[in-house]
Amino acid sequence: MKYTKQTLVTAFALFSLFFGAGNLILPPFLGYQSGNDWYWVTLGFACSAVIIPILAIYGYARIQGSLIDFAKNMGPKWAYLYALIIYLIAVALPAPRTASVTYEMAVAPYGTLPSWLSCTLYFALVLVFVLNRSKILNLIGKYLTPLIVLLLLVVIVLGLGMDQLSGPPSTFHNNWVSGFLEGYQTFDAIGGVVVGGVLVISLGLQGDLSYDKKRSIIGKAGLWAGIGLFSIYGGLIALGAHFGATSMTTRTELLTFLSNTTLGAMGAIFLSILVALACFTTAVGIITGTADFVKEISGNSKLAYTLSAVISSVIGGLIGHFQVQMIIDIALPVLMFIYPITIVLILLNALPKKYGSKETFQWVCGITFLFSLPDSFSFLMENEWLSQLKKGIPFGEQNLGWFLPALVTFFVVHLLRKKHEINTPLEEN
Repeated sequence: MKYTKQTLVTAFALFSLFFGAGNLILPPFLGYQSGNDWYWVTLGFACSAVIIPILAIYGYARIQGSLIDFAKNMGPKWAYLYALIIYLIAVALPAPRTASVTYEMAVAPYGTLPSWLSCTLYFALVLVFVLNRSKILNLIGKYLTPLIVLLLLVVIVLGLGMDQLSGPPSTFHNNWVSGFLEGYQTFDAIGGVVVGGVLVISLGLQGDLSYDKKRSIIGKAGLWAGIGLFSIYGGLIALGAHFGATSMTTRTELLTFLSNTTLGAMGAIFLSILVALACFTTAVGIITGTADFVKEISGNSKLAYTLSAVISSVIGGLIGHFQVQMIIDIALPVLMFIYPITIVLILLNALPKKYGSKETFQWVCGITFLFSLPDSFSFLMENEWLSQLKKGIPFGEQNLGWFLPALVTFFVVHLLRKKHEINTPLEEN
């Protein structure tokens, strides 16, 4: 009974650590844009924002280590470099975005508090939670997440029960691909490789749990969190499609409309609470994971943990006072570069060990990096040569040019290894 309760609390915490600013404002607008084809967008979005992040958690359940352990098969130096890039991105983009979204939707409409002061107070509170990290799972899992889920379910159920206002057909050229790429903006794959380590360490602080018990708790919690995320995402996307005939231009505008329509005059207040809670819990997870990483590479120093948590919070406060759209625009080319490598790394860690040799990791990740560069550069510059290059790569025009080369590389390396094993005589004992 004790472990069942612990599994549920961990599942709620995991859901909340994933469910942040992007997870809340992205799905309704996806549904709004996709019209009657919303279910295809849902499937694409679920692949990059649910399945892949949860597979990262399953990878951690088996590894039960840090992000460096997660990436170690790329080689020690590459693992450290990858981890450093991930944590820098996490601290500089998704963490500040949580403060920015909170300000624009939960602070600015109700007062004249300047954004810099709002972000400062926001990350000061985040820092308090991070420095009391042994209580993260209980505080988030028991109290904050249930309220988030309850408010979301009320909005979804009430909205879908109203008269349908379906609009024009989908505006996407490929609904599944559009949903998949929009899932990048949730940062959930990056979140998976960051908060997975947080989960392992936090469980270790809660008692003397065996490897198998922690693996069981993390695995079951990941499954329940994934079901919860898929249900909420699907509901929000369907809700956006349900009100497709309305005239909306931004994600936040649509979300505000849905809240006011379903909850009446109190809608804006409920939405403010929802945004603040969802954003806050994600920021706590990111800063904690970053501090854990710095603590690990500095010889398990508690001072390093504290200093990195403080510095990360300061960075969050400085960047977080910028507008949400500005942070999203900056994030896009960065995500097109780092997300493919992260997805491949997660999938390789989720596969049985016999398919995940060091050579496989190194070659597949290397090829993925190479073929993700055109996608990233295309969002930084307009270049005819670059456009022609992308046209020559399968799925390049859909910004998925890395997919087929990575898949082919995986099979080629695996087949070559099997051939080598067959042709190499067994050594005598």
